[in-house]
Amino acid sequence: MEYRKLGSSDVSVSSVVLGTWAIGGWMWGGTDDDNAIAAIHKGVELGMTSIDTAPVYGFGHSETIVGKAVKGMRDRIQILTKYGLIWDGRGGEFHFDTTGAKGNTIRVNRWSDPQSVIEQCEESLRRLGTDYIDLYQCHWPDPSTPVEETMRAMEILHKQGKIRAAGVSNWTVDEISAANKVFPVVSDQPPYSMVKRGIEKDLLPYCRDNNIAVIVYSPLQLGLLSGKMTMDRVFGPNDLRSKSPYFTPENRRRAIDFCNRLRPIASSYGASVAQLVINWTINRPGVTAALVGARNASQAAENAASADLKISNDDAARVDEMVEEISLDLPAAQFA
Repeated sequence: MEYRKLGSSDVSVSSVVLGTWAIGGWMWGGTDDDNAIAAIHKGVELGMTSIDTAPVYGFGHSETIVGKAVKGMRDRIQILTKYGLIWDGRGGEFHFDTTGAKGNTIRVNRWSDPQSVIEQCEESLRRLGTDYIDLYQCHWPDPSTPVEETMRAMEILHKQGKIRAAGVSNWTVDEISAANKVFPVVSDQPPYSMVKRGIEKDLLPYCRDNNIAVIVYSPLQLGLLSGKMTMDRVFGPNDLRSKSPYFTPENRRRAIDFCNRLRPIASSYGASVAQLVINWTINRPGVTAALVGARNASQAAENAASADLKISNDDAARVDEMVEEISLDLPAAQFA
């Protein structure tokens, strides 16, 4: 496992970061806490020491599970969490409605008002069972709060020793540029995969030129590029993939064909398709790390091992050619 520095900060992260969206249960059709804790332990054991979470993942459940899992190993791991999405109606601007575990409607707002951010940080610290966060990221920009005000909260939390560094997620180049005038943004976390490469146009070059790390999420495109997707897979009503344009029958067929083309290359290295895809991602120009979810120890082990693959230049070029050829049938906005 390689460890890479986040911009101008003193924080380094593993090139494969353990994502904990799925272990929160919400939008992924449930979860098993014991398996989730085992996944975190196995990941850390194999060098995947960076763990990304967020309050909204399971509405606090993911952070709580991470906190239980990392007891006694805080000095060995890096906790990356977020702020800016709330579900208690305190304020902010509407983001989306979702269905809770009991079938109730939950309204999620974007809110990054400075006082709210400080309160959100305290709540995360409590759930995580720690007194500091290694990387504190704004989950989504809040249109109702000027970026400059949000970053002043980062400055306060940093001075208090509650965060080591500040990052963002799903922000544009202009938003990052404005934030940087108040407090250093050391990382951005955008979506990126072999079939979703919009950030290559503007965001990756900007971050590379301004010493900002890029931690990409969904490199396996929610499992579409895992090499395990089938045409007959059924997603429950609370699984976000049931409504995703990436998972239409036609796009599944194209993705399965694509993964089958990758499979012989992966197999020649004793690797799975998912491992090859993750390895490709973390070796893209400008990409610092890839965030990959795992619900159990075996998935965590597979993800961690992907960082150690050494792909030949010829095979890497073949993969690049296949990536250029893959095309899914998506609404225009989904290409970004």
